[in-house]
Amino acid sequence: MPPRVVVAAPSSGSGKTTVATGLLGALAARGTAVAPAKVGPDYVDPGYHALAAGRPGRNLDGVLVDPATLPGLLAHGARGAELAVVEGVMGLFDGRIAADPNADGSTAHVARLLEAPVVLVVDARGQSRSVAALLAGFRDFDPRLRLGGVILNRVGSNRHEEVLRAACAEVGLPVLGVLPRRAELAVPSRHLGLVTAAEHGSAARAAVDAMAALVAGHVDLDAVVALARSAPATATTPWDPAVGERVPGAPVVAVAGGAAFTFGYPEHAEMLAAGGADVVTVDPARDEALPPGTAGLVLPGGFPEEHAETLSANAPLRAAIRAFAASGAPVHAECGGLLYLARSLDGAPMCGVLDADAAMGPRLSLGYRTATACADSPLAAAGETVTGHEFHRTVATPRAGTSAAWRWDGAEPEGFVTGGVHASYLHTHPVSRPGGIARWLRHVSDRGRPDDPDPSRGRRPS
Repeated sequence: MPPRVVVAAPSSGSGKTTVATGLLGALAARGTAVAPAKVGPDYVDPGYHALAAGRPGRNLDGVLVDPATLPGLLAHGARGAELAVVEGVMGLFDGRIAADPNADGSTAHVARLLEAPVVLVVDARGQSRSVAALLAGFRDFDPRLRLGGVILNRVGSNRHEEVLRAACAEVGLPVLGVLPRRAELAVPSRHLGLVTAAEHGSAARAAVDAMAALVAGHVDLDAVVALARSAPATATTPWDPAVGERVPGAPVVAVAGGAAFTFGYPEHAEMLAAGGADVVTVDPARDEALPPGTAGLVLPGGFPEEHAETLSANAPLRAAIRAFAASGAPVHAECGGLLYLARSLDGAPMCGVLDADAAMGPRLSLGYRTATACADSPLAAAGETVTGHEFHRTVATPRAGTSAAWRWDGAEPEGFVTGGVHASYLHTHPVSRPGGIARWLRHVSDRGRPDDPDPSRGRRPS
């Protein structure tokens, strides 16, 4: 693994994303090749990380993925990088509720697995010497963890900074940076968190640049780099995206992208490509047809509810996807993908593949789920158990089709399996299911057309 540092905080809202994104941007600006990563299943922060670092943001989730895989995943994502910056999730020790505290997917858990030092970002509003007690508690709570320094955020004045620095010195923790309050760094949010970088456009670039400038001006970058380099030079085999024997013929797999479909993991496309597929992006807001020769379709999550009118207006693609699904071809849809396949979304016509209508609901559905497949599909065999994550505020009516996708404790069956379609609110991480990716690709290969006359087939860039 490369030199690495984990950016954590006592709680959500302390400024982890500002600091992590700012570190990535500031280091990249001075010529350091940096690799970004995010603890947990978050899809939004990695988009800002990618803008700052110039390479895909990765997720390190010790619940969705075997924890032993995470060092290799970081090593894979950091190939060619000089340093990795890992943003934590929630508070440092917050993980899956009621889980084993030693294997709960928390930031502390991932930092231990990576043998990475931790920088604690503290929101200093409303406190002075009390920060010493807070830091002492976080430093001593888990002796297996190394708290390497603190970045004080939202500091109100020079006098406030002096008192806070003295408090940090009392407990022997170096201050790596002091960030003043800056309201202009706020990034717009909505019902599921920040507006994604893909949707925020040039404003996202401006926000990332502002974070980088703030960190460059108020954080000791050399001290952060030195701390990252103090992590042990652990020999780690990078994760391999191979899923087994490659399917023949380079079948085309279309993956929805654009502003409405941003909730995906980069490893998914890498695994599909390693399995022999020709992976092509399709933007349902703009493209009026599926790529020529498409044999499989992936519809990831995102915010189609924010783009319903635009998606609905693209009637040619909706009709093409309806016909594609009716042919029995494999379609893998998660969360936002399910909404797009429904008859309607908040009253706007969608693809009409599923006998369901979707609309915004009164509350957020959020959490890890241990789910069992209810029916055979191209994606899973009936009875197979997976760990996934639910994160949505929309409601599909009905909740499930005649053949449901998944069942988990405390809930009615959920999702739809019909023909080659598997549509569900459940997000899964492909790294945890290489067998599922291989299974899906075999179905795609069976549907492929070896006599496809398209001369560009198999030569499109992934």
